[in-house]
Amino acid sequence: MSAEDLPWRSAAAIADAVRAGELTPAEVLAACLARIDACEPHVHAFVHRDDALAREAAARVGATPAGALCGVPLGLKDTFVTADMPTTAGSRILAGWRPPYHGSHARRLDDAGAVRIGKLSLDEFAMGSSNENVVGEVVRNPWSLDRIAGGSSGGAAAAVASGMLPVALGSDTGGSIRQPAAMCGVVGLKPSWGRVTRAGMIAFASSLDQAGPITRSVRDAALVLGAIAGHDALDSTCSDAELPNLLAACDATVAGRRVGIPRATLELPGLDDDVRRAFDEAIAALRDAGAQIVDVELPHFAAAIPAYYVICTAEAASNLARYDGIRYGVRVAADGLDATIEASRSAGFGAEVRRRILLGTFVLRKDSYEHYYGRAQRVRRLIAQDYAAAFARCDVIATPTAPQPAFAIGERVSDPLALYLGDVFTVGANLAALPAISIPAGFSRGTPRLPIGLQLVGPRWREDAVLTVAAAHERATSWHRERPSLPEATA
Repeated sequence: MSAEDLPWRSAAAIADAVRAGELTPAEVLAACLARIDACEPHVHAFVHRDDALAREAAARVGATPAGALCGVPLGLKDTFVTADMPTTAGSRILAGWRPPYHGSHARRLDDAGAVRIGKLSLDEFAMGSSNENVVGEVVRNPWSLDRIAGGSSGGAAAAVASGMLPVALGSDTGGSIRQPAAMCGVVGLKPSWGRVTRAGMIAFASSLDQAGPITRSVRDAALVLGAIAGHDALDSTCSDAELPNLLAACDATVAGRRVGIPRATLELPGLDDDVRRAFDEAIAALRDAGAQIVDVELPHFAAAIPAYYVICTAEAASNLARYDGIRYGVRVAADGLDATIEASRSAGFGAEVRRRILLGTFVLRKDSYEHYYGRAQRVRRLIAQDYAAAFARCDVIATPTAPQPAFAIGERVSDPLALYLGDVFTVGANLAALPAISIPAGFSRGTPRLPIGLQLVGPRWREDAVLTVAAAHERATSWHRERPSLPEATA
């Protein structure tokens, strides 16, 4: 295989070849760095890159090649704490911050033999679904450079889709792994809440946030999840529930597995015709592979978006209260304590983060709390009960990942409600703490040709069920093998 093709190899194949002595981590890294040099000027996926640090890691892994991700280059969304690279959460208020320690995710990936290259772009504090809420350049979709990559893990999805990295680590609060995965034509897996530690991941909404992989194959997603999952004493909410055999799940037959379709959700206004067509074709492929297709109901599906945005903004207002220029964050000096806090936050937070803090502060007011936050939590319980009832009839639930393919950069920046409604298919899994995956399911017709994703949601702790159906679809189709065409780098 040529050096040009090496970055497109799967993480599993790279790790196998390195352990067998057929490749060195240095060779793999050199190929990925060359690909980054060619693509990054167009895509803008990275916010920090450290080639020297990556070469040191490659040499270290090469000396004793071992681990599930042996020699695999990867990047981290810039919400994961790293002592050897800046961690900013995409915000001016954390500009230049270099943490004094590695978070659990970086440590576990290092222990698995991965080679970290850099940090990847995101919507500020992971608040957004278009990766336009950024300090620097907007991440561009490799399939059409005038389109969004999705968010908030847009840098991770774009880097993987363009062949700059075999895998990346993102975070998902309401769809932030799955949305960009769908829009960039790659695989994005959100594990069950509590499956992966949150220690060392900058918080947005603590009861919703979860780390997970973005990859080009279902098997690679299982491989990365296996490396980062498991109990962590640094996170009291991280479960010690037994991890299923994820790689075996990828090889299991889908014959007899029940795939539930919540038909009413497909009648919501705003569902793109190409997305509906691709969804129907994906379900047909699963049926042909032996899956049983059954109808299920999610009665409170339409209430998920308002409940989610009340809960996540309330938690964001609480979590981000620490960034005041006094305890944490860049300080802007002013006359007096209150003025300093106001100046620091005004300069440090972007418009979308300020909007969500204000909304969260409002719903937590004494005279608003029960009407908004209390009601949203009750709706959350109803949504979880709906999923539990549906799973009595099926093994996984299938929906589109996003109602439309990637839209043009700047098209919706002045309409936050339209952006929020784009999360309609993804937020339910976060509210109910369920595992969910987005896999490539086709492309839109016409020009530009844009990726479309299929979402599969499973019962809590049943990542294996989700992976089995996802892998079966992958074997039955070839969408995951398609590659975007990018112009040659000009600098």
